[in-house]
Amino acid sequence: MELMVPLKSHSEIPLYEQIYEYIKEEIKSGNLKAMTRLPSTRVLAENLKVSRSTSQLAYEQLLSEGYIEAVPCKGYYVSKIEELVEVGKGQDEGFVPADESEETEYQVDFSPRGIDLDSFPFNTWRKITRNTLVDDNKAMFIAGDPQGELSLREAIREYLHTARGVNCTADQLVVGAGSEYLLMLLEQVLGPDRVIAMENPTYKQAYRVFNSLGYHVCPVEMDKYGMSLELLNESGAQLAYIMPSHQYPTGIVMPIKRRQELLLWAGQSGERFLIEDDYDSEFRYKGKPIPALQGMDTEGKVIYIGTFSKSIAPAIRVSYMVLPRPLLKEYKRKAGFYASTVSRIDQNILYQFIVGGYYERHLNRMRAIYKNKHDALMNALKCLEKDFTVKGEYAGLHVLLTSRKKIEEDVLVQKAGEVGVCVYGLSGYFIHPIHNNTKSTVVLGYANLTEEQICYGIRLLETAWLAE
Repeated sequence: MELMVPLKSHSEIPLYEQIYEYIKEEIKSGNLKAMTRLPSTRVLAENLKVSRSTSQLAYEQLLSEGYIEAVPCKGYYVSKIEELVEVGKGQDEGFVPADESEETEYQVDFSPRGIDLDSFPFNTWRKITRNTLVDDNKAMFIAGDPQGELSLREAIREYLHTARGVNCTADQLVVGAGSEYLLMLLEQVLGPDRVIAMENPTYKQAYRVFNSLGYHVCPVEMDKYGMSLELLNESGAQLAYIMPSHQYPTGIVMPIKRRQELLLWAGQSGERFLIEDDYDSEFRYKGKPIPALQGMDTEGKVIYIGTFSKSIAPAIRVSYMVLPRPLLKEYKRKAGFYASTVSRIDQNILYQFIVGGYYERHLNRMRAIYKNKHDALMNALKCLEKDFTVKGEYAGLHVLLTSRKKIEEDVLVQKAGEVGVCVYGLSGYFIHPIHNNTKSTVVLGYANLTEEQICYGIRLLETAWLAE
């Protein structure tokens, strides 16, 4: 078939994004039916008089979001999503495995928890801090709004809407010192004795919080699209904790169809809610960031949680939660009296950092830095590609390596340690180790390493893992 995409050559919107938006809207409106074969990237590029890389980028974004599928040796086809109704229409912070706390000295530590603090804008942060305190502002030292300063919440709201597609008002936002605090606050709103489903493997710190609150946690296995809907239905859960934009630690990006299915599941009962953890959505190295699930929610079923720990620094300890309107009254009645756990001084500094344009510039800089590190890692891993598969690339700050020869995870970790390299077994991220069905996989984080350290570390792993 031939696609006539109306391109605006003088628009500020990149050509690949115009193509992506047009095809996405055609699919959503039903003009492009399921299993319709799309033109190849070469044919599309020739018809639209654009470069092949432009059409390829558009297709890659559509693939990532699940609007189209690539069938080997056949081409690109529209995904089966039209049969699903439009619903309602009419961290930091990875888990610390047990062995990570050992005080062993390593030459290279591929920790998935790190960030690049060498690039932190210390001078800017110092300047804003001085300006905040220069006039002996007494108001900064008295208790503020329990939900967080209105100015900061409005700045976060605007950022979430433009960058993540989140739809909310500042009144729906609650600012707190870390995601753990917000999850504990959420328990006050939702009530005790809940059954919550969690992706398995998952962010283990969230599991610990839910478990400590007395929630019955049901581990739900994932397929290639994310949390299994069939197993979710069997779990009897009223809540589901998910990371649709970049699942931790597998790196799975949940396609549009599965997102719709989960929204439909939540809409079947007034007691059901989805908790969306959007912990590192800022960092994506192909196409543009995947929109948040919350932006698709029209029935108030998604509780959205985000953090500045990955994008700025863990020590900032500022996270935020967007409550759907059906829960907002319950929050104010049951938990509105809790004082904010983030000082007004820190909130004001962060507010100035955002509205002054410093946050956007910092993000753009970090995206470039992390992409260079990502590319260095992927190039270095070519020496292992015959013996290992790589997953979770092109987004986030870590990748997964799985042995093609089924070498046990503990053997991989041990051999790496013998040459001075610390890697992390995937088994540490499963709620119960017995659920681990990928026993030959390790996690490699690269954010806090230099490009030279990354390349050196992979050379050492090649020596450790491929030596006869």
